Amino acid sequence: MHRKIYKVRCTLLIMVQFEVGKISSKGQVVIPVRLRGKYKEGDSIIFIEEGNTLIIKREADADINFKEDLEFARRTEEAWKRHDRGEFKRMEVNEFLKEMKKW
Repeated sequence: MHRKIYKVRCTLLIMVQFEVGKISSKGQVVIPVRLRGKYKEGDSIIFIEEGNTLIIKREADADINFKEDLEFARRTEEAWKRHDRGEFKRMEVNEFLKEMKKW
């Protein structure tokens, strides 16, 4: 019996809306009129920067996993800053394991 293996390439098309906004001299962002429908004055928003991409998400729409991921990222970033400032100490594996047992 001969079996054939086929490679399948799948493209997922996602329709997105986009508009161009502006940033004021005070750092305020203007959301274009066509995109304002779901948002109201006073809504808290989250800014996510990845490389040259900036994502804006309404905080109320963030699920619990997303919020936990953001908190983990914040704490990891802070730990790296403490590490770069030399606030971590080095220890051997056995010593580290003893310290963990105290926790």
